[in-house]
Amino acid sequence: MKTYAIGIDLGGSSAKIGFFTTAGELLEKKEVRTIKAEEGKHILPSIAESIRKTLEMSGISMSEVEGVGIGVPGAVTGQSVVNRCVNLGWGVKNVAEELSALLDGIPVKVGNDANVAALGEMWKGSAEGFRNVVMVTLGTGVGGGIILDGKIMEGLGGAGGEIGHICVNRREWDTCGCGKHGHLEQYCSAPGIAKAARRYLRSYKDKTSLRKAPYVSAKIVFDAARNGDAAALEIANRTCEMLGQALAAISCVLAPDIFVIGGGVSRAGAVLIDPVRSCYKKYAFHASENTPIAAAKLGNDAGIYGAVKMLL
Repeated sequence: MKTYAIGIDLGGSSAKIGFFTTAGELLEKKEVRTIKAEEGKHILPSIAESIRKTLEMSGISMSEVEGVGIGVPGAVTGQSVVNRCVNLGWGVKNVAEELSALLDGIPVKVGNDANVAALGEMWKGSAEGFRNVVMVTLGTGVGGGIILDGKIMEGLGGAGGEIGHICVNRREWDTCGCGKHGHLEQYCSAPGIAKAARRYLRSYKDKTSLRKAPYVSAKIVFDAARNGDAAALEIANRTCEMLGQALAAISCVLAPDIFVIGGGVSRAGAVLIDPVRSCYKKYAFHASENTPIAAAKLGNDAGIYGAVKMLL
């Protein structure tokens, strides 16, 4: 094992690059703007350039680097080929091969960003010490990562872990971003929670602090729920009911050691996590009803940690 490794979390607006020892110590972080022009052809070269400059300034040669791991917002097969990343302008692309060629042929491994974040939480976060982990990320969408026996479960076509597209309401008439209806993402993502709040307030007649906000967001809903606002509590509890129900269904198939909840919405803390635990227990199979549910620990760094763990 060489001394250093590099982890990348590639998003639609920027790429976070972490420089680590292979023992797991984060030495330095960089951020590079994601240049999506011309079908994203400049993204990997700009990342490679930043890596080269940072290594040179640190006095580290490419021969001392074990490899580069990278999490991307799309389906990945064989830890190398990305099958469309709409947010990046990519179609089918062998990211591992292209990035390796830009970095003197060092090994590169690629994974779906949510799966990679789950791997990071297993390695150095809330799921440390466990081998079977399901992570759900609640943000602009609802992502998911599944780790079985310490390894990412990619699934057919790299589509494993698409937890946000579990159908939880067959009667929903609004359309999910994927084109289908009634998916978890429509209720438990940040925009989904805000939309559910607006729906609820149209028929809610009593006073609520939510009407005083210039706009209703997921954060405002959970902040108001923490302060005992009745309308906000009802909206938050409906969100937690949906999520707890989905986790209970997942546990019947995978029976993980732990569930980890991350993403921006998870910053709500106990007012989210505690009701989710309660709702989960209500729906879960008896053998799995006490599965721990924890808030993510690594925050925005989970992806870079998990990307490095792919290499080790």
